[in-house]
Amino acid sequence: MANTYTQISIHAVFAVKGRENIITKDWRDRLHEYIAGIIRKDSTVLAVGGWKDHVHIFTGLPPNIAVSDFVQKVKTNSSKWINEQKLVMGKFQWQEGYGAFSYSRSQRDDVINYIMRQEEHHKIKTFQEEYLDFLKKFDVEYK
Repeated sequence: MANTYTQISIHAVFAVKGRENIITKDWRDRLHEYIAGIIRKDSTVLAVGGWKDHVHIFTGLPPNIAVSDFVQKVKTNSSKWINEQKLVMGKFQWQEGYGAFSYSRSQRDDVINYIMRQEEHHKIKTFQEEYLDFLKKFDVEYK
């Protein structure tokens, strides 16, 4: 076969350093749009959303890009933008690490809806509860 064809849907989630609730409503949408712009340079944006202390990204990732490199690029460029825009007091940083989960094409709409309804979702669950649920659902060992 001469060509490469893939369908790789990755949902990644990462938190503000110290899980601080500093992503405020007055600039959250701009952050998500900025992150979507970063993603568009290398990949397909399926959804970007989040809440006060974390961000979810869902992307159609090309096979030549490592998930770790991709997430690092998003985190590095978005934290630089937050700091340049002076959106928080002091220096903004993302927490080290991230969670990344793969989904089939048939699950895309459910994942997109989940990410786009973060405000509603976090009236019920904290980020930590949400993250632990993902790790358990995907049978990921954690400390």
